Amino acid sequence: MDQRSMYSSASQPSVLETNKVLRNTYMLLAMTLAFSAVCAGVAMAVGISPLMSLVMTIGAFVTLFVVHRKADSASGLFWVFAFTGLMGASLGYTLNFYLGVAGPGLIMEALGATALVFFALSGYALTTKKDFSFMAGFLVVGLVVVLVAAIANIFFAVPAVSLAISAAIVFIMSGFILYDTSRIIHGGETNYIRATVSLYLSIYNLFTAILHLLGAFGGDD
Repeated sequence: MDQRSMYSSASQPSVLETNKVLRNTYMLLAMTLAFSAVCAGVAMAVGISPLMSLVMTIGAFVTLFVVHRKADSASGLFWVFAFTGLMGASLGYTLNFYLGVAGPGLIMEALGATALVFFALSGYALTTKKDFSFMAGFLVVGLVVVLVAAIANIFFAVPAVSLAISAAIVFIMSGFILYDTSRIIHGGETNYIRATVSLYLSIYNLFTAILHLLGAFGGDD
């Protein structure tokens, strides 16, 4: 009985800590997504150019390295918002493009589909508590293949390949949502700032890929 109670008391802080990381991650994720949306709206209103969008994207990924370095300090929160703000603002040109092509309905459909996929996959990982760590190698290889294909398609510009890349990104980012949520649940990720950034990037890429697919198949309506 003593050993059982000792084991229970020893394991409980771990469960509490995991729940705390999970709660803080979802709170910060919601705030950064909202902030990112505001920045995207401002960029759309200003009408940023493709070049400015590219500069912001590059700036965001430079900031991402700072986020990971500062993730264990209080200043990490500032850098998370700097990163997600730049990422959101960089979407301004793309959103304006699809707004002109198909109207706000297409963007709302992409947002709805992204939210549906995220909540469904996160809910599945949270309720089943399955360990998806086995997916790590597959996801990394898939990401590298997609990245190489995307770079190659810049020069060849084949529409069918572009659609295939977007479809692959949807599946890979869905896998990352399962993987990252599982890591938090099982204690593989104990830093909520890093966890937030990982989930944010999955949601961001999932949204842009779905937007591209919907735009390609429904933009002519």
